[in-house]
Amino acid sequence: MYIKPSAAIRNNYNEISELCKESGEPVYLTKNGEGDLVVMDIETFAKRESMLRLRETLVTVEEERLSGKQGYSIDEVSAMMGKAIREVINGKQR
Repeated sequence: MYIKPSAAIRNNYNEISELCKESGEPVYLTKNGEGDLVVMDIETFAKRESMLRLRETLVTVEEERLSGKQGYSIDEVSAMMGKAIREVINGKQR
């Protein structure tokens, strides 16, 4: 985790941008010593969003399973997981 004062983004944009891209980690910006913003490169953001969508889908499916809804076959699940993994790897958004 990287923490920088908010002035760093104004004064050192290229440095912050490079740090985000090289590390794949967000940079937390502070204002007056308090957390204010989080900055990350677009590729990391896209992967994170894709992963969150996958998790939401898995939670929904598990809730439906627990409530007795008919599930999917192993082949159907395998195909869905393969697609989701490819999306995460490729950083694609819907």
